[in-house]
Amino acid sequence: MQDKIRLGISSCLLGNKVRYDGGHKLDRFLTDTLGRYVEYVPVCPEVEIGLTVPREALRLSGDPHSPRLVTNRSGEDLTDRMRSWASRRLDELEKEDLCGFIFKSGSPSSGMERVRVYDSGGVPSKAGVGIFARAFMERFPDLPVEDEGRLNDPDLRENFIERIFALRRWRELEKGGFTLGALVKFHSAHKLQIMAHSPKHYTEMGRLVAHGAEMKTADLARAYGGTFLEALGRHATAGRNANVLKHIAGYFRRQLDSSERQELSETIEAYRTGLFPLIVPVTLINHYVLKYADPYLRQQSYLQPHPLELKLRNHA
Repeated sequence: MQDKIRLGISSCLLGNKVRYDGGHKLDRFLTDTLGRYVEYVPVCPEVEIGLTVPREALRLSGDPHSPRLVTNRSGEDLTDRMRSWASRRLDELEKEDLCGFIFKSGSPSSGMERVRVYDSGGVPSKAGVGIFARAFMERFPDLPVEDEGRLNDPDLRENFIERIFALRRWRELEKGGFTLGALVKFHSAHKLQIMAHSPKHYTEMGRLVAHGAEMKTADLARAYGGTFLEALGRHATAGRNANVLKHIAGYFRRQLDSSERQELSETIEAYRTGLFPLIVPVTLINHYVLKYADPYLRQQSYLQPHPLELKLRNHA
């Protein structure tokens, strides 16, 4: 990919001092590590609707499914003001070619889940979604989204980053001139990655490609793209990863001797049972892919869906 992936992000996570107390929530992984591969589009809903820094803190109040955004002490209701701004801001973000968004956890404007909502008695429940975050996810339901708190979980982090890189590759296909031939090539390169996430979607997408000539190009692109993003939204479990790795190992049954086949099988099993991180069997397989120059496996996105420097497959 020639250009960086564009991601929306809560501005405070980049170290910008926009929080109600005049502080920030700088996240070094997002700025120093992931930031090498992405270009951030910062958003701070509270500042962008005209609130000052510092300012009175906000909170969600009322019905968790349709809460009001109010100031903590004075009780000023800013809900309509926030929603009106969000509608205009989302129109702008629609032109930014975003491949995802990273929200600030717990924020009454930008929290994507488990945001405190206070009832009439002042008792909180973690059942809310920030006003802006809800509007964003409703406008762009297919875009990968996470918050910085959830990204501390290695599995959630890997899944999110894998999805933004995959979405970027899909966008490049669309921009490069979508044809059935180009889709066949894209699908062939992503087969094993899709299989690791959802065998059901893998079968469905195979049917789409097989009958692609019977569909209008725009309809085919829309159907395949939506199913592709939906498939990668399903987490790749250790069991499904192990099945894909065994499938790949089958390509080398004639080239490997018995001790090499046993080593590969034991390495895959050690990963499946949690003794090895995924990078171990993948590295061994990549060695054989390069050694035997298998053309099908060399194109598989599954074997390197994101840069190795991110170390997303290094956790057991």
